[in-house]
Amino acid sequence: MTSTYTVLPYDATAWPQALRRIARPDVLERWGAVDRSPHAPRLVVVPDGGDGDGDGDADGHGWSAAALVTARPGTAYVKIVDAVGDVPAAVDAVLAYADEQRLALVKWEGWTVSAEDAAAAGFAPLRLPLTHGREEEEADEPAGPGSGYVRWPAGEGIAEPPPYYRQSTHFTCGAVTALLARARAGVEPWQSLDREAELTLWRDATNFPACEPVGLGVAVRRRWPTAAVEVFLDTDEPVLLDQLSGSEREWRAVLQRASRSDARRSGVPVDGRRLSLTGLREAIGRRRQHVLLLVSLATMQGFDVPHWVLCHGVVPGAVVVEDPWFNAAAGETWVDAHLLPVPDASLDAMSLLGEDRVRGAVLIGPG
Repeated sequence: MTSTYTVLPYDATAWPQALRRIARPDVLERWGAVDRSPHAPRLVVVPDGGDGDGDGDADGHGWSAAALVTARPGTAYVKIVDAVGDVPAAVDAVLAYADEQRLALVKWEGWTVSAEDAAAAGFAPLRLPLTHGREEEEADEPAGPGSGYVRWPAGEGIAEPPPYYRQSTHFTCGAVTALLARARAGVEPWQSLDREAELTLWRDATNFPACEPVGLGVAVRRRWPTAAVEVFLDTDEPVLLDQLSGSEREWRAVLQRASRSDARRSGVPVDGRRLSLTGLREAIGRRRQHVLLLVSLATMQGFDVPHWVLCHGVVPGAVVVEDPWFNAAAGETWVDAHLLPVPDASLDAMSLLGEDRVRGAVLIGPG
């Protein structure tokens, strides 16, 4: 594995000449087509000792390989957007960098790499999203890569990872995570996940427009009567209403009280304790449950909006989630949001919401 590499700042307005010598113009054009700054873009560079001083400095002399890498803040992965020049050397450098940073995994977008070359570097292919192509057409966004790859440390990873599904609206994240959980449990066929399915479940669970934890748990029980469902919410007060006041807040609070009555009638337990990260990891690992968890996007995306993610795997120091939304304007694709490892401390902080810092979660068992 390459041990000599340099990590340099990324500046799409001034490509170093050494990078221009080894990267195709169309690759550089794609790199600079979006503002990647929210996700800490970096160049991992391998010096070659030729044509210049060879020290891989900021002047860009003597590069044999380079990779553009990015990652969401508060997560435990790094993504190779492209590797250019001596591609195996560039990937080895990124792997060495990830190992030094103690990251949970490395991802690779399939813009320019073949499946054979990715496999030779130890990367496994990701299944294409169920909605591949649809989300870009509806959102007028650039198309994502037609393939993606992931490399876990030896002996770690997620067995039989699910395909990715992106929510088709800005408000159906709760419904999508529930559908993904049931599909992963083998209860729902993957081909049944579509816009009609997510909107139908959202309509049953919504507090307009958000899905609050108790209402979501009740909707899951109604949709799948034999499912083992448990809600954790460490407050008796209405949630997700901090930005509202007056009548707009009051009628949504009425609906949340009705959800608690529905939970009692349908036998969905609502635990008033805060679900700990230890309890969350145990639920996923030992009890084989899926956890729908409310988080704020402030850390990962820069705006404090409540959002549901599906927690479905654990690795040392991190929980693996599916995020049904990604920010294409910042250079994200489905490769970022799929199999997303979030360190325990980050997940603990981002899942405390609102002025009262409460945590909401819906646990769905294998039944």
